[in-house]
Amino acid sequence: MKPPANFGKGALEYDQKNRRQNMQALFALVVLLVAGIIGFTWRKSTHPAEPSSYSPDKITILKKWDMPQYLKEISGLTYIDEQRLACVQDEAGTIFIYNIEKNTVEKEIHFGEPGDYEGLTLAGKTAWVLRADGLLFEVKDIHAKQPAVKEYRTHLTVKENCEGLCYDKSRGRLLVAVKDQDPNSTSYKGIYEFDLSSYTMAKEPVIKINLEDEIFANAKGKKKKGITFKPTGITIHPVTQDLYITDGPGSRLLVTDKTGTIKKLFQLDRKIFTQPEGITFSERGELFISNEGVKGSGNILKVSIEPK
Repeated sequence: MKPPANFGKGALEYDQKNRRQNMQALFALVVLLVAGIIGFTWRKSTHPAEPSSYSPDKITILKKWDMPQYLKEISGLTYIDEQRLACVQDEAGTIFIYNIEKNTVEKEIHFGEPGDYEGLTLAGKTAWVLRADGLLFEVKDIHAKQPAVKEYRTHLTVKENCEGLCYDKSRGRLLVAVKDQDPNSTSYKGIYEFDLSSYTMAKEPVIKINLEDEIFANAKGKKKKGITFKPTGITIHPVTQDLYITDGPGSRLLVTDKTGTIKKLFQLDRKIFTQPEGITFSERGELFISNEGVKGSGNILKVSIEPK
């Protein structure tokens, strides 16, 4: 029997329609792939990757000490020995000796009237305290019952809001970091030298943190002006001699070499480092950071930084 003339016409039309749909789908896929490649290329060119120095290294909390209520605003921090750290808080003219083995304040050393005390360091048995207006307090022999206290005025003022203080043993000096605008420039934050042989401070900084460095502009891939970097604490690594500088408002940690050349910038977890103010190293290179309490109590953290 001869098949009808239109036999298979429906199947043929179906096949042709199916082919057209497949071609349309393939064309759409090619368009999407091309658009994706163009978009990726544009994003890569307009959104450069974070600089490698914006460190993704692992930061681990080894131990935490919660401070009593009267140390909620803990600021300066310095290492004494394997059992003790010393600290100050924003409002009291008192050095608190904290025993990290017994988890308690074991001694209080009164040195001045209430004020905005921010930095603390130890040079031998002598403690040095920095007030926000640039005034330095020398507290001789912290082991004595009533240590002698002497004040030294510097050219820095409350306008600069001085917070960072550390002892540079290799050069017999104190280093003082300003938190707000430097008195000499808006392009850097200065670190000033207080000579412990002449008890004077030079008006020019010995170290300059370059605020125009790309590490500040590219932090987290966002365009930020470096002026937002606000040093709240400073210390020197006992082995490498690198400077470690905390930025309390930004919850960041900056590492530079001894000349101020920037090496790394760590973005700290704000839930853990609520407001990092004080920073210090043990003689073996163990790192301690104090955090002012925001919603909870102030604390001291023992921190480990592992290279990625």
